[in-house]
Amino acid sequence: MASFDVVSRVDVQEVENAVNQARKEIAQRYDFKDTGSEILWDRKSITIVSANDFKVRAIVDVLQSKLARRGVPLKALKHRTVEPAAGGRARLTIELQQGIDAERARTVVKVLKESKLKIQMQILDEQIRVQGKKKDDLQAAIRILREHDFEIPLQFVNFRD
Repeated sequence: MASFDVVSRVDVQEVENAVNQARKEIAQRYDFKDTGSEILWDRKSITIVSANDFKVRAIVDVLQSKLARRGVPLKALKHRTVEPAAGGRARLTIELQQGIDAERARTVVKVLKESKLKIQMQILDEQIRVQGKKKDDLQAAIRILREHDFEIPLQFVNFRD
């Protein structure tokens, strides 16, 4: 029986590289001089601190361009609201979404069931295994999932025949 796994993963090393590139660009740009702007990275979230809300948004634009250039899907970023920080500054926390949560997994399974393909789905922790007798059915399932927007990036791995 052929199968594949539906996952939502982000390459953490690429995110780290993009954060380092954004830090370098911010350190060199004139409009960020003497603002005390910084980007903090702890492998699960990115925190941006700057003088005001406008500067924080500008840093987010720089960071997103670096992430996109490195192939990190921007759908994997969950932005919080800009909040005040110490000393009249502004802070924004951006969380990295890894894995498919249970609610989205049920939505993915529901979409596949509505397609009436002869496949079986199984939710395994933070991924979904899709099995079917025909490779064509599995390829049709991948096509259906690519057409829908689940607000997270989906990858298809471990395709076995």
